[in-house]
Amino acid sequence: MTQEQNQPESSNAGAKPHRGIYLLPNLFTTAALFSGFYAVVASMQSNFESAAIAVFVAMVLDGLDGRVARMTNTSSKFGAEYDSLADMVSFGVAPSLVAFNWVLDDIGKFGWCAAFIYVAGAALRLARFNTQIGSVDKRYFIGLPSPAAAAAVAGLVWAATEFEVDGSGYAYFIAIYVALAGVLMVSNVLYYSFKDVDFKGKVPFLILAGIALLFAVISISPPLFLWLLFLVYAASGPVLWVLRKARR
Repeated sequence: MTQEQNQPESSNAGAKPHRGIYLLPNLFTTAALFSGFYAVVASMQSNFESAAIAVFVAMVLDGLDGRVARMTNTSSKFGAEYDSLADMVSFGVAPSLVAFNWVLDDIGKFGWCAAFIYVAGAALRLARFNTQIGSVDKRYFIGLPSPAAAAAVAGLVWAATEFEVDGSGYAYFIAIYVALAGVLMVSNVLYYSFKDVDFKGKVPFLILAGIALLFAVISISPPLFLWLLFLVYAASGPVLWVLRKARR
């Protein structure tokens, strides 16, 4: 995430303070916003494969803008707000409309109700996340992160399109699936954030070999295995919650 640069006032009382925004990190945020917008437009034209891929591209760009801001010391409040609004489009509105234009529109009110639950869940998730920054354990997210929820929905559309699966026969199940993704975003279920992983430190050789194997498996069928990857992550929160309850 990035933030607005507000330069201090000059010693001259009559001079106006210089205000501006950092260009580089906000370029990534704008690109992520464009990807989300493109996903909506592509789904309206029944180009669901491109729409789903655009959501994944937005995920990559969203992950880069914050890192670029921290690496270049260009974090600002403006960038943080801009990033949150872009996330709402790319990971809130776009996935729900892609799913709606794909099959949910066929089942009427039940379909658009499920799509709205997802959008509302994403909005509430982002609002809660912004208010909890710095006050919660950074090792965990409270609720399913909106990019992961978007990947779980867009991945399903991408995989079904890739394997020519007619989703209309499963429209009610897909509607429940989309709504559940929205509910998980506003739940109190904990998800591992991977923020405590030291990417600069040393790791055992087997971990690196495992990562290489993961990339190889994903390359076999990116639509299928990316969807399964984020589906497993989405399910990990409730599964771990049940295990914690059982231990208690």
